[in-house]
Amino acid sequence: MMNTSLFEMMINRYNELSYTHNYIYGFYFQNTVYMVKTTAEIMPYILKLDKASRGAGYSLRFCPTKAQKTFLLTKGAQVLCSKEFFETSVKESKYNKGEVFEKMVTEFYGQEWTKDNVPFTEDGDLTVNNIAYQIKFEKATFTNEKTLARM
Repeated sequence: MMNTSLFEMMINRYNELSYTHNYIYGFYFQNTVYMVKTTAEIMPYILKLDKASRGAGYSLRFCPTKAQKTFLLTKGAQVLCSKEFFETSVKESKYNKGEVFEKMVTEFYGQEWTKDNVPFTEDGDLTVNNIAYQIKFEKATFTNEKTLARM
């Protein structure tokens, strides 16, 4: 049973602190990698409360179920590449899936990607047409209780 009040509180607090309320989510569906632009309104429908690592309490994570992926497909999801191409790119890279996805999305929009560690409170991962987006791939953690409490 999910702690609904904690889940809602964490999403609300995250949104209070977040620089942007626009997201590009990536996920696998039928051997394809999709990307979809959304806003914060759908966070309660696609995120989950999970146990954070290293004693940081609970975390907000993007671990979409098949039903949630089907929902995201209805929100204008676009094909980015095949799952095989994506996984080969990850294997051949020093970066993780989230970083490789961020790089591919950035390049999809004709921009050059560089790895950075800009906090979610200061900027998005990518700006397209003056709109800042945070980019998240499957299994990504948004934040945890410890981080939110510290802010």
